[in-house]
Amino acid sequence: MKIIDGKLVAQEIRAEIAKEVAVMIDNDIKAPHLVAILVGDDGASHTYVENKRKACESVGMTSSVYKFSENVSEKELLDTIDFLNNDNDVDGFIVQEPLPKHISSEKVLEKIDYRKDVDGFHPINVGKMMLGIDTFLPATPFGIVKLLERYKIETEGKNCVIIGRSHIVGSPLSMLLSRNTNPGNCTVTICHSKTKNLAEITSKADILIAALGKPQFVTADMVKEGATVIDVGTTRLPSTETKSGFKLFGDVKFDEVSKKCSYITPVPGGVGPMTIVGLLLNTLKAAKNRK
Repeated sequence: MKIIDGKLVAQEIRAEIAKEVAVMIDNDIKAPHLVAILVGDDGASHTYVENKRKACESVGMTSSVYKFSENVSEKELLDTIDFLNNDNDVDGFIVQEPLPKHISSEKVLEKIDYRKDVDGFHPINVGKMMLGIDTFLPATPFGIVKLLERYKIETEGKNCVIIGRSHIVGSPLSMLLSRNTNPGNCTVTICHSKTKNLAEITSKADILIAALGKPQFVTADMVKEGATVIDVGTTRLPSTETKSGFKLFGDVKFDEVSKKCSYITPVPGGVGPMTIVGLLLNTLKAAKNRK
């Protein structure tokens, strides 16, 4: 069994990005600029945005955060998005979820200029991805594909099972891994809450990706001997093992599953660091696409 070290791969790719940004600056080209819009006081959202800001600065990119109260009107938020769409100083921006109930996530998403949609969720970018046209890819699937690529894990002709069909991970990842690319050319099965005989399906997977948000859901009996296991889950639960009193758990029961597989991602330190890398790569692409 080999651990897929997402933290290490993320460091390598960040160093590559930093070199490209340094060349841009040396040639009097403005550094890429990423903006994050943060609504409300959700602690996890604040942490995610702060991590993204630090990541940008670590590679020489400019980063800004627009903060709004929980009570911001939908109109004010949409007007801000419109402003950023037309600000030539901004290469890309994200609107951190979750949003308050009185704001339509769909309206917000569709308001973003797809050319600045570095989250990769705008319908135009999703459509381009499905057609295999170069575009911004959703950050977490992008990061997972990069991990498979860097570890030279064979995907062509392999059976890949994804547990979870969200528009953030499961659905876009199924498209990326079934495309005629490398990594890619998998035969992909998506499983979800209505799937019957789940263990029977997952136990035939050469590549098993767990993205359902249920801690330690995947057990050894659900995994094929020698499979590659990618754990996307991150659930914070009370724990007596840490000083903080909390611990992050993935969707995979690591201790028992790791004994059966050939490759596995840990939690933390697996997919998580690669999600931010995906966002940085998209922001760099947006900057290169400047007119």
